[in-house]
Amino acid sequence: MGKKIKVGISIGDLNGIGLEIIIKTFKDNRMMDFCTPIIFGSSQVASIHRKTLNMQDFSFNTINNFKNINHKKANLLNIWEKNIDITLGKPSAESGQYSLDSIKKAADALKNKEIDVLVTAPINKASIQEKVTSFIGHTEFFEKNFEGNALMIMISEVMKIAFVTGHVPLNEVKKLITCKSIILKTKQLNTSLTQDFRIRKPKIAILGLNPHAGENGLLGDEETEHVIPAIKKLKEEGIIVFGPYSADSFFTHKNLKHFDGILSMYHDQGLTAFKTLSFSDGINYTAGLNIIRTSPVHGTAYEIAGKGIADEKSFREAIFLACEIYKKRTEFNLLNENPLKIKTKK
Repeated sequence: MGKKIKVGISIGDLNGIGLEIIIKTFKDNRMMDFCTPIIFGSSQVASIHRKTLNMQDFSFNTINNFKNINHKKANLLNIWEKNIDITLGKPSAESGQYSLDSIKKAADALKNKEIDVLVTAPINKASIQEKVTSFIGHTEFFEKNFEGNALMIMISEVMKIAFVTGHVPLNEVKKLITCKSIILKTKQLNTSLTQDFRIRKPKIAILGLNPHAGENGLLGDEETEHVIPAIKKLKEEGIIVFGPYSADSFFTHKNLKHFDGILSMYHDQGLTAFKTLSFSDGINYTAGLNIIRTSPVHGTAYEIAGKGIADEKSFREAIFLACEIYKKRTEFNLLNENPLKIKTKK
């Protein structure tokens, strides 16, 4: 058996379901057969959640440094010494601040190669912004702190979908949809499908911006001025792309089976379909960077926090995916470092 992958996990919003899905995932000891989890949080906070959820038969291996990691248990790295007030189901500036602290500590560990990949539990952006107004989201945070240009890809068994624009107001989307931006994001998606998922010559569908993909200019000219020229240029460069497709009729079983990846023009255009079809097992992957970060597709779910009914499937799938991408990216890099390595006879 090869080296076990060290999976760093940021704790998420302390008043949400983050710790519940973490505990439920690692109650299954088989998870430790292929990865070593390291949660960035607090044993005191974990104890409150375990007691509330009646999961006191589960325990973390509490550590204060990476030297004490137990590869057969879920490790909890104590990053806060003081007692923290927990009010499950209620957002607060304090829980937001602690969730950001956990992300920052995990990001530092990723930079220092103390962990191999990072899985982030759900946060509440509004709670974080009460004290840190510059924080927009995970994707933007990791793009700022690591090398590369981030691309958000939502992944499930039925589709892999990326976005030209991310967390921006709808009235700003139009000016961000350009031939250049479409080409850039399509190339990023193509690279990730090739390197991170080992798909040879991936087929990518590109959606239009306007209803019915503009209907030849009747319902907007973004398709004729930007989307179609981008598709033409991409084809000339050897990337296998098709479109533009009308978003309202694209997400059929037949279409989803036919394409390896989809490029959506804006956040809700693609995510509405994705979450409808893949909410329970969907994963958010931040592609395009020199690190690997995934997360479940759902949020903090305050309304069910502390009730013991949160579904951990999406979080568990995020861990599986992070490990799988790590293996495939490592393999890809090794092959490309020396693609024709031939043993010489002695």
